Amino acid sequence: MLPLTQKDQPIVQKLLSAGCCSRCILRFCCVRVQSAYRRPPQETLKELRTFVSNTENSQDSTEPTEENNKSHNAPGSEAPEEPPSKRTKLESEDEAAAELKDEESNVCVVCLGILQEFCGPAQAAKIAETVKAQNYQFDTLVLSVSLPAQLCVRENSCWLHVKEEIGQKGLTLDKDDVIQVKEAFKWIMQGLVAKELGGVSVVTKSAFEVGVEFTHEATDSDCHFLASVCPDCFKPTKNKQSVFTRMAVIKALEKTSDGRFLKLYPCPPVQPSSSCSLQDIQCLHTSVFVAGRYNKFCRSLPQTPWVIDGERRMESSVEELIAAPILSAFRANGFNFSSSGREDVDVRTLGNGRPFAMEILNPHKSRFNRAEMKQLQETINKSSDKIRVRDLQVVSREAMSRMKEGEEEKTKSYTALIWTQKPIRSEDITFIDDIKELTLDQKTPLRVLHRRALAVRQRVIHSMNTRFLDPHHFYLGLKTQAGTYIKEFVHGDFGRTNPNLCQLLKTDTDILELDVESVDVDWPPAIPE
Repeated sequence: MLPLTQKDQPIVQKLLSAGCCSRCILRFCCVRVQSAYRRPPQETLKELRTFVSNTENSQDSTEPTEENNKSHNAPGSEAPEEPPSKRTKLESEDEAAAELKDEESNVCVVCLGILQEFCGPAQAAKIAETVKAQNYQFDTLVLSVSLPAQLCVRENSCWLHVKEEIGQKGLTLDKDDVIQVKEAFKWIMQGLVAKELGGVSVVTKSAFEVGVEFTHEATDSDCHFLASVCPDCFKPTKNKQSVFTRMAVIKALEKTSDGRFLKLYPCPPVQPSSSCSLQDIQCLHTSVFVAGRYNKFCRSLPQTPWVIDGERRMESSVEELIAAPILSAFRANGFNFSSSGREDVDVRTLGNGRPFAMEILNPHKSRFNRAEMKQLQETINKSSDKIRVRDLQVVSREAMSRMKEGEEEKTKSYTALIWTQKPIRSEDITFIDDIKELTLDQKTPLRVLHRRALAVRQRVIHSMNTRFLDPHHFYLGLKTQAGTYIKEFVHGDFGRTNPNLCQLLKTDTDILELDVESVDVDWPPAIPE
């Protein structure tokens, strides 16, 4: 038995006449018993018609009067007609069944066939086949549904259709109480898909999502009238083929009064000439995050691909050398790379290396134990002698933010090979070792002005030390605030950094080589070798 009550009778009657499918009628009756939607549609339709018929009969029937009883029992009164033969009854039942089948085969005026044609074992098998073919690693999945925007319009029309009827009977129907097509679809399909996948749990929240997208050829024409009512809601965008997106239509409907809607759109909706199409089944796994530290030993390797005016300048990069083996291992579609600062193409990164993190997009393999991550790290390190990776590990999305925490406060240590124009002696540079907490005013360097806003930034050199080589060369060690431009401190950048080493030594100086010795960020956690 369907979980319907007397108050549902006018809704069922109205929607049966309007051309709604049996499952959409249950939605508008706010039926939340999931098993009701899983029943065969023809069986449900038969019960709905019986429900309406019985309700009407009970309303019209009256108790027979005493006079009528007497007349029925009086001598000579006509005997009641004999019941129809069994054969006639069977023929009648067959005709009724055929009528039900024809009625249910008509495309629903609200869901456009989605809850009729696309909710069953055959469709579940098709979804499962797609999932299996893409070979994802998952324990649970969430089923999502993308519907044509016009369903919102048709739903609104049907709601107004029944709202008027039940209002006359002193009843109310809140639009928010109507079960959504998406929800009904999931109630029917989740168990079927789980069965096809060997019992995998289909849940409401999972890292792995299977999306089913429906389209309909008449979506735009069904929504055109809204563009004249709310033109501001429908603005063309580069990535959208149609301005009638689901969100835009919902927004326009919210701004359209019931009276205006009824004047511009039929109520109930007209019978559609075709049903929806299953446009696509897509699988998507949420991102996995990998972190570690890298060393760079080459002075001709950029951190990221170096492309100028559409032309590639270097054959590889730190990012690509690290990412290639990781993408292969995770069988991912792409990645986003970030790091704790960056070094110039001609700068090496030594010591414990620079922290980096990667967002792995849509990984087909998502679970790696410590031994597998160690093996992946070895694969990266064997692939090139230009870089080395350590502490490679899977981290949470939340942990990613720790790499950027205290960006301005963290310190970095460098070693620079300095050239001086005037000859120097060892004792000429010893005073530098005593300089502490030197504050610099650094105007945005000319070499990065094309990608960074013009500004004056204050940075601090916490300490320095020197090692004399010859009359024109010495090594300069620096411990600085993150974000300090070391090259500009050495040569002055045409006076854009003050003070600078040229001023301190009273001679022109330049930097020949620069190495990052340490990036003082305690992340990610060190992994013992």
